[in-house]
Amino acid sequence: MITGNPQMTWCLPFWTPPISSTSRYGSHGAFYRYTNSMGKSLPLFYIYDSYLTSPEAWAHLLTPNGPHSVRNTPYDGVFIALLVEEGHTHDILAAGFDGMYTYFASNGFSFGSSHQNWKAVKNFCDANNLMFIPSVGPGYIDTSIRPWNNHNTRNRVNGKYYETALQAALTVRPEIVSITSFNEWHEGTQIEKAIPKKTPTRLYLDYLPHQPSLYLELTRRWAEHFIKEKEQWLM
Repeated sequence: MITGNPQMTWCLPFWTPPISSTSRYGSHGAFYRYTNSMGKSLPLFYIYDSYLTSPEAWAHLLTPNGPHSVRNTPYDGVFIALLVEEGHTHDILAAGFDGMYTYFASNGFSFGSSHQNWKAVKNFCDANNLMFIPSVGPGYIDTSIRPWNNHNTRNRVNGKYYETALQAALTVRPEIVSITSFNEWHEGTQIEKAIPKKTPTRLYLDYLPHQPSLYLELTRRWAEHFIKEKEQWLM
């Protein structure tokens, strides 16, 4: 995780229940916390597929007056919902979430992951005191496991796809940018070091003609740029 204020955070495709993780790991220095507008340092949770649970059910937990509310308890946090469809913006607001993120690394795959929609989403979030966390990725290709999904492949273009996504994210002036990347090489979202490798069943993508650390270097460069940009926004 690249820390600082503002932040870039890794956005992984799973979620740990907040009560269990906060009880067990909440005091650990590696447990990521975010300082909200009220000055409270709270754990931040990305909740994948949050739309599969109704806004009414989430509101029981996430609104201050909900019957099982975690607000202002030891299990309070910053809860970020997944934005897929345009209508989810209002559901996320009604549910009591603190914000929304877009997750998918494939530009155009969903309403939320389409760069052209980020300005409108950010405006909605600003008007309703919600965080908007655009998610970026270095590219996407999962046809080795989903051969029917070729239309969602996004070529890396030697790092240009990643930089275009990062620029689109910074354009809307977010507080946090999440990076959708994991060591799932079969989905082509990795940014770790890569060298040419081939097995009898799989050809792994590499970054030639660039160095194996290309995407780590790009991430560092854009994180530094993000920090400088944020300083200008606050002037």
